[in-house]
Amino acid sequence: MSFAVKALEFFIRQVESLDEKGKRQIREKIALIKDNPFRFKRIHSKKFNKVFRVRLSLQGKETRLIYVVLEPNILIVCLLERKKGYKGLEKYLKKIS
Repeated sequence: MSFAVKALEFFIRQVESLDEKGKRQIREKIALIKDNPFRFKRIHSKKFNKVFRVRLSLQGKETRLIYVVLEPNILIVCLLERKKGYKGLEKYLKKIS
């Protein structure tokens, strides 16, 4: 099945603030997600059942790229710093209409 990748406005603003190395890492991970969106670790959410995360190290910080699979689309939600945990995750997932 072919998936279409879409990004939330908040994620796009987060990526704009990164350096070129970080942007390249994210592009590579998004290509892997598009090939097989179920390859990365699933995380729990109150609102969606197909929420996944990708481990990244951006600018020396452990970061997670969060995405949701709503077939036939993949919605890239946000980047979360690992040290803050997943406390703000539900807030970002509410932005999905």
